[in-house]
Amino acid sequence: MKVSLVLATLGRDWELAVLLKSLIYQTYQDFELIIIDQNKDGKIDAIVEPVLSCLDVTHVKVDFTGNAKARDYGIGLAQGRIIAFPDDDCAYDKDVLKKVVAEFKRRPNLSILVAGSYDFSSSGFSIGVNSHNAQYFSRFKMMGVEFTQFFDRKKIDSKLFHLDHDFGIGSKYSGAEGFELLYRLLRAGCTAFYNPEIKIYHPNKDHYKLGTGRMLMYSTGIGAYIRKFANQQDVFIIYYIVRKMFVAPILKMMLAVVLLNPKKLAYSFYNLVGIWRGFLAYGR
Repeated sequence: MKVSLVLATLGRDWELAVLLKSLIYQTYQDFELIIIDQNKDGKIDAIVEPVLSCLDVTHVKVDFTGNAKARDYGIGLAQGRIIAFPDDDCAYDKDVLKKVVAEFKRRPNLSILVAGSYDFSSSGFSIGVNSHNAQYFSRFKMMGVEFTQFFDRKKIDSKLFHLDHDFGIGSKYSGAEGFELLYRLLRAGCTAFYNPEIKIYHPNKDHYKLGTGRMLMYSTGIGAYIRKFANQQDVFIIYYIVRKMFVAPILKMMLAVVLLNPKKLAYSFYNLVGIWRGFLAYGR
């Protein structure tokens, strides 16, 4: 079962080298790496060249930017049955691909498999929605984040397997491209399973100590994808309107007040502002 890893990259170098090293040591070797290089200066050429002799790499330089657009371009080049979208600042545990393939073989009806996202500097979870318990999940509890998702193309309608170019870094709404795709596929009836024993490492950037700017930018994508499905009269999205736009951010702000944590309060406030900003802007 061949795996295609579609990597969109822009502006990073040594982080990409860490990912490539982790791929060299994978215990499962039937995979290809498709690098969609959006750099204009040959920034990663010297990093990619040494691994060409030991990995199946397709290095494509493009004249456009945008994560979603680049990943879609890579899907068109992919030869594998299983597709994934690693970030250019993540790294795979050595058994990731071996466990992914085994999980798909073990669960013949599985369309989507999601791994756990772990912080480099600790044994704790990183960004995305994670749990210590393996579980099937639905659109009411979407797990993981885009770089931890694996898709079986034989179990997914090809007309649905694409990213919305309005979402993601370099697009109109800087975030939520993975959740938009995941929600759309789950709505279509795809079966999804989360397994935290499959470990992908990524810096933890989902906390208030990094400041409010990042939260404000990425949360607009959440509001926008909620509005997208609300515009389609999807009644199930009401759950996310209530949860993401009212209950969760307000509870987080109340907790920050109780804890006398002004930075966490500001972070939660800008999360709420960003979600509403994206929700109101989408479709104008």
